[in-house]
Amino acid sequence: MIEQTAAAAELYDAPRFASELANQPATEVFRQALNHAADHFNQRFHQGEYVHTLVNEQAAFMDLLLQQAWRQFSWDRAICLVAVGGYGRGELHPHSDVDLLILVRHGRPERYRDNIERFLAFLWDIQLKVGHSVRSLAQCVSEARNDITVATNLMETRLIVGEAKLLEKLRYKTSPKKIWPSALFYSGKLEEQSERHKKHGNTEYNLEPNVKEAPGGLRDIQLLNWVAKRHFNVSRRSQLIAAGFLTEEEYITLRRDEEFLWKVRYGLHLLAGRAEERLLFDYQRALAEQFGFFDSDDRLGVEKFMQRYYQVVLSIRELNDVLLQYLDEMIYKKDRVRQELVLNERFVVRDGLIDTVDDYLFGRNPPALLELFALLGENESIRGIRAATIRQLRLHRGLIDESFRNNPHNKALFLRILRSPWMLSLQLQRMSRYGILGSYLPEFGRIMGQTQHDLFHIYPVDVHTLQLIRNIRRLVRPEVAEKFPISSHIYKSLPKPELLIIAALYHDIAKGRGGDHSKLGMVDTEDFGRRHGLTEQEIALTSWLVEHHLLMSTVSQREDISDPDVIHKFASQVGNRRRLEMLYVLTVADINATNPKLWTDWKGSLMRDLYFETKRALRRGLEQRADRAEWVADSKQAVREILQQREISEALSSELWQGIGDEFFLREKAAHIADFTAAVLAQSDPSQPVILLRDVGDEVPVATQVFIHSRDRKNIFAIAAATFDQLAITIQDARLQTTNDDRAFDVFYLLDDNGRPFATNERLSQRVRTALERAISSPENARFDVNRRTSRQLKQFSWNTRVTLSNDIESNTTVIEVVTPDRPGLLAHLAQIFLRFRLRVLNARIATLGERVEDIFYITDEDHQPLIDLELCQQLRETICTELDRRNRQDSDAQRSVAI
Repeated sequence: MIEQTAAAAELYDAPRFASELANQPATEVFRQALNHAADHFNQRFHQGEYVHTLVNEQAAFMDLLLQQAWRQFSWDRAICLVAVGGYGRGELHPHSDVDLLILVRHGRPERYRDNIERFLAFLWDIQLKVGHSVRSLAQCVSEARNDITVATNLMETRLIVGEAKLLEKLRYKTSPKKIWPSALFYSGKLEEQSERHKKHGNTEYNLEPNVKEAPGGLRDIQLLNWVAKRHFNVSRRSQLIAAGFLTEEEYITLRRDEEFLWKVRYGLHLLAGRAEERLLFDYQRALAEQFGFFDSDDRLGVEKFMQRYYQVVLSIRELNDVLLQYLDEMIYKKDRVRQELVLNERFVVRDGLIDTVDDYLFGRNPPALLELFALLGENESIRGIRAATIRQLRLHRGLIDESFRNNPHNKALFLRILRSPWMLSLQLQRMSRYGILGSYLPEFGRIMGQTQHDLFHIYPVDVHTLQLIRNIRRLVRPEVAEKFPISSHIYKSLPKPELLIIAALYHDIAKGRGGDHSKLGMVDTEDFGRRHGLTEQEIALTSWLVEHHLLMSTVSQREDISDPDVIHKFASQVGNRRRLEMLYVLTVADINATNPKLWTDWKGSLMRDLYFETKRALRRGLEQRADRAEWVADSKQAVREILQQREISEALSSELWQGIGDEFFLREKAAHIADFTAAVLAQSDPSQPVILLRDVGDEVPVATQVFIHSRDRKNIFAIAAATFDQLAITIQDARLQTTNDDRAFDVFYLLDDNGRPFATNERLSQRVRTALERAISSPENARFDVNRRTSRQLKQFSWNTRVTLSNDIESNTTVIEVVTPDRPGLLAHLAQIFLRFRLRVLNARIATLGERVEDIFYITDEDHQPLIDLELCQQLRETICTELDRRNRQDSDAQRSVAI
């Protein structure tokens, strides 16, 4: 049994308890005791009590309660009640199961059946969450021999009440001398951990991590305890210091990290009202406030809290890796080195792992802290770092100070690392994990574990940065080059690829400081370049890339890149082909490193089109500006030539095109316009809409194009948006043309709910066509209510909608930008608002970034003029904000009520 604390004894006053049992039903007395204890411990938690104390005292209190419950029944000396699992370790969180083993000496426990059933029924009646098993001594040994999980559970047994010798016998028969010897147990638990990590994506950085099971979680600490305790035959983790397995610093670190995760877990259980182990968005903000992480001008409190969480699990993962490896190398494989290769007078390779020549190298020669990683990046055959050397890295990383950073030899070593021919991203990841990178570049150390509380940025800033570098370096691989051929070709032809790596390393380095992180990062990049001896040209290039790393994605997704004026403006900002090429590679890799699930071939096609059009503009010369009218004339002529081959006269096409703006001929391909024209002219019933579907893309389909033509309809955009929403189809781009006589020539680019083109899916295509025809022909019957539910995660984001309006002189339109949390039916709702205000939507660029949308609409009034009535503009802005925010609040309130 664990030592009974004063608090447990105070909560369980034996004489008072006995008196209450004599006067009240037993179930009522026990329930009151449990509720009173829960209130007591929870109050102390909110007052900031050390969680290790609380979970230990709760286990001690539970022992007393179970002893009293057990003694209500008659037992002999051949049975005992044993705590197992977490409760067996003397740990009990608010809603964790109380895991029990009812152990009998021999044979079957039938003679105890009635009492056992009554005992368990009593525990359930008092609403105790119990996990239980009833086994004989022989059954326990047999099951433990066949199942490592059972063997692990029995390592953490603790007598609650009953025959102590029976438990001692069980421990002996399930000890390493009898079953699961230390080395076999180690390999089994390692395999178990590998499978568990795989279920969580092998990353510590999930948006909603599992505090217990994910990499770096509490289970990793427990596994470390299990394998070490089994090998050294000790019962307490503190005894592993004397055994030479843990250093005092490592013990303190594990204890500190465990305390933080226990605190998070305890808070999670209280908020959820159940044994919730997932750190869901539903609870992150509340926990942040509870633990004293509040919003500031530059960062949200929840982001500060999650940064602390990720730093802790990274620390646990680091110790878990190095200590398990140390156990394997120094104990199980001791004196069994088969191959040894001397690299230089400082480093050797032993069985494929790099090692120092002695334990004092880094203290004697601090630059070796960087040289180790340079050697790793220059020798493909080295698999990793020996555990003893990792421990030395951890011990000596404090030597990296300002003097170390200013040492020319160390600066050269760092640039040497950035030029590594092999696995650069892995070397940087190792440097980051062992605290070397953040020490050498303090600005990088500040972004370690730093999160952005949204669904778009799925990794902390440091992990995203290293993923970006990985994406760039992988461009040399054939399978990656096939997916990103332009980026691959550019990267492989760069004379100094390390310059792009430097830009990648610094592109987000200033996030979380407040202000424009691109401009602040540019300053840091310039400083890095000068400290490391880059030329002024190289400094100018890398700092420009950092300052403008968002430019290409912004222009491609938010502006009309079919417009020669947009291309000329972008080309002027870029200035030369070298910047364009490096910016293209950086942007493609950056988007995929931010959230690969949100990358689509459609976005890739926009980027590719912008790249090639800008390249042509730069080749032509910025002073030779493209003539917009000439582009339109060339497009029309190309369409007429195609139509002529189909025996459609120029007169017919010209008549049909009356009132269609130049944008139609700039945006769409000549072959597509010819198909649109032919289909409209072939329509026998003018009252019926013309609808064409096809997948489009240069080499592979990137989106489904839907062309809609109808007469006497002003609300096609609203009808189409609602229809697509009903079918869970997302609009990527909407290019809308309505003539003065209300003929619509609208082109939409769409993806299905899996982010793919769908024209070849006959069933879905027919559903789209039928739904559009029905809605357009009978708009009074069109459904604008969307039944799709808002996801649980989206409901957590309910910040206020932002709307900006500005008039664009060149397009003679009003540009409306709407930034708001994403919700099903959002686009249809906006379309209805435009309809109520009698506005015409000429173009729409739709961008969904995780939990938010940033949609841009080009509109006019009924007379095809931009909005100049300031009162009308203000009324439109207020209507959009009020109605969308009302939807958001309703979703969030509903989610909170469910959580409560």
